[in-house]
Amino acid sequence: MQVALEWFARHGYHNTKVSDVVKSAGVSQGTFYWYFQSKEQLAVELIETGKDKLTKVIEEGYRQHAGSVADMVTSSARLLTHLFEFADQNRNLMALLLIKGQGADQPVREAVSQTWIEFENAFKSNVERAIELGMLPQMINVTLRANILVCLITGVLSKWLFGPMHDVDYQSTFSPIEMAEETAKFEIHGLLGA
Repeated sequence: MQVALEWFARHGYHNTKVSDVVKSAGVSQGTFYWYFQSKEQLAVELIETGKDKLTKVIEEGYRQHAGSVADMVTSSARLLTHLFEFADQNRNLMALLLIKGQGADQPVREAVSQTWIEFENAFKSNVERAIELGMLPQMINVTLRANILVCLITGVLSKWLFGPMHDVDYQSTFSPIEMAEETAKFEIHGLLGA
């Protein structure tokens, strides 16, 4: 599965053949088809597994107690640090989710879309919790704010991980912590309208 994920990340879904994957993995095509009906099924399973791990990272940042604006920035930076570290350690998955899965077959595109829907719902839950704790105003449009927040984070993640040329081997000069802290400052002050 890891070999397939690397092939999808480096060459794209359509340019990856089952024969490429099995040759790189050192197994036969019969072995592949023992576990998967198709390349599509493999890609969807990789995305589903990744989605669960990705949303778990966000859900771990769920707020327990109220705090100041400075506490919100610190908490958000901690959550985003975990997210950026996850993304860096799972670069091939992120490439499939952010850039290489877009032109794939419908079930693969649907799995990618469902991942981002769950990602946004997890952030929406965090915003709702902050409102519940009195840390954000009651009158904000939570769905819209969560959508903007996810666009901000996925955009930052994509450029940080893959650079302007969508290169899987791109290495940013900024660490996950630096990116998370700056993104959190922008996120929180933007949510407060400051």
